[in-house]
Amino acid sequence: MPLPTAKDKLLFTPGPLTTSLDVKQAMLHDAGSWHHEFNAKVAGIRNALLGVAGVSRDAGWECVLLQGSGTFGVEAVFLTGVPPSGKVAILSNGAYGERMVLMLQHARIPHVVLRTPEDVPNDPRALDELLALDPDITHVAAVHCETTTGILNPIAELGAVARRHRKTYVVDAMSSFGAYPIDLEACGIDYIISSANKCIEGVPGFSFILCRRAVLLATEGWARSLSMNLLDQLRGFEKNGQFRYTPPTHALLAFERALAELAMEGGPAGRARRYQENHAALIQGMASLGLPPYLRPEVQSHIITSFAYPVSPAFQWPDFYARVAEKGFLLYPGKISKADTFRIGNIGRLFPSDMRAVVHAIREALTEMGVPLPG
Repeated sequence: MPLPTAKDKLLFTPGPLTTSLDVKQAMLHDAGSWHHEFNAKVAGIRNALLGVAGVSRDAGWECVLLQGSGTFGVEAVFLTGVPPSGKVAILSNGAYGERMVLMLQHARIPHVVLRTPEDVPNDPRALDELLALDPDITHVAAVHCETTTGILNPIAELGAVARRHRKTYVVDAMSSFGAYPIDLEACGIDYIISSANKCIEGVPGFSFILCRRAVLLATEGWARSLSMNLLDQLRGFEKNGQFRYTPPTHALLAFERALAELAMEGGPAGRARRYQENHAALIQGMASLGLPPYLRPEVQSHIITSFAYPVSPAFQWPDFYARVAEKGFLLYPGKISKADTFRIGNIGRLFPSDMRAVVHAIREALTEMGVPLPG
């Protein structure tokens, strides 16, 4: 058995993420899920998330917390928010758009899919044409930052189309909420979903859904699930401040601290600046290794970046991954269907110095493997 180390490996992934020491320490307490002190923390988290999004209850918005990963939150929106006669248009250019398709297939909810290649953003014009031709569509769903590649999709333009056709608009902002300022009103968003272990820099355990209150209230009687019924979840919070079923207490304590750290950093705009600096340091370093990003700069997010495998028979992903991990850095495998890639995340409690350090580790690993490098 290896000896314990004083420092965890750094996570260059889209979540779970490297977290601060204070976020970790916040979990060193037990909390009674029915106790008034814990309920006050839950209420504070819900209010703070509305503030991060730049919306308020006075303006007709609500925040619903739900046990489980971000996937649970997205699926709950479909299982709660689509009427029995509804139909969903999914815009997909990666694994998470395709996961939405699987959710609808399992729920037997009618749907249609507008696909673009994994390196091409969703197409608002194609959506406009589809909605004009198919009046049965009630909902439009898109992924803001598709972490299959790190591509950023045009959610404002898609939202304008959905609003013009009077469709309910659902946005998976799993990997962007908290690191990209998003104007929910300007984008015409009705539901936006993210999770605790992404750009807020908490730990896994729950997702959260920000939604227009009137839109959620209109779903009475539609829910296809007991535990994923967002309307009943909201009513539970309003009744006694509690989750309907056992909450992830330690994850919520960590998230409370993570929200405080987000505020100290200047909110989403401040956090975005650090992530942008991380991304710039990464791109510069990887270029020195002859490894440019897979995506064009104009569609690349500062969340996670895909890189094609080095063109060398000496490069094997499992060996490369293991060597970099031994040096203290965990990378992320690729998901692109038409290219062999790996991914490096810029989010979490990471700084430009960490990006330079991981590039150095990658250089060492490639050299050890006998992969030729420039210069």
